[in-house]
Amino acid sequence: MDRVRIDSPISATLVSWGNAWLAGHVGLDEAADRVERAAGPQVVADDAGETTLRAFLVDQRIEGLGSFRLALPIPGDPLGLTGPPAFNGSAIDAGQAVVAVYPGRCLGLVPAEDRRGSSYSGIRWTACEASAAVPSLPSLAEAEQALSAAMRSATEALLGVDGPAQGFPALDTVDDALAPGYPGRAHRVGALSARLALALRLADERGLTSGQLATRGDALRELDRAVRRARVAAHHAIVESGQPQT
Repeated sequence: MDRVRIDSPISATLVSWGNAWLAGHVGLDEAADRVERAAGPQVVADDAGETTLRAFLVDQRIEGLGSFRLALPIPGDPLGLTGPPAFNGSAIDAGQAVVAVYPGRCLGLVPAEDRRGSSYSGIRWTACEASAAVPSLPSLAEAEQALSAAMRSATEALLGVDGPAQGFPALDTVDDALAPGYPGRAHRVGALSARLALALRLADERGLTSGQLATRGDALRELDRAVRRARVAAHHAIVESGQPQT
């Protein structure tokens, strides 16, 4: 199965709407429908077999599921991950993962494209053991401040690069809004970081010299780091505010 790249928001969507459901802001059907609308039918697979995402959520809430965390790792920066190595490796390969949090334990969920036949296209989540250790994550305020600084630095660097690929592409609204129940600041930071994540993916490098590419690459790497942290912090904000409880 093909991996789901970071520009697909499916892990972020599951974390956002899953947390809103666990906190009582939306019903199960609304949450599951919103996740499936983002990427098609969803199934969760583990050693015992395969089940629908909707059934998985119901079963895991009975088992004590309290919240979801978002992981957006890249090689050398395992953001949101604390192990074990097998889960970390799968999440880094996918560029994203979800950590389901229970009292005293965690479960990792790694997405992959699920294609069956000529018409079925959805997501298959592979469930695996995840460390219960809490990752080091910035607060929402810290992440927003770092994102603003990175945007300023990247803009200054890119303005100094002549050629057809300077700046960012113009984007329409990105359909990756947080679910109901998140603080207003989280909605603002989440929307901005989602737009920037898409802009980073679409940035055009054609026509640039090697020196221009190096300057651009340094600026965009720092911005990418800030964007990923801002997205993770925004999706964790509902837990920081005390909802849902584990």
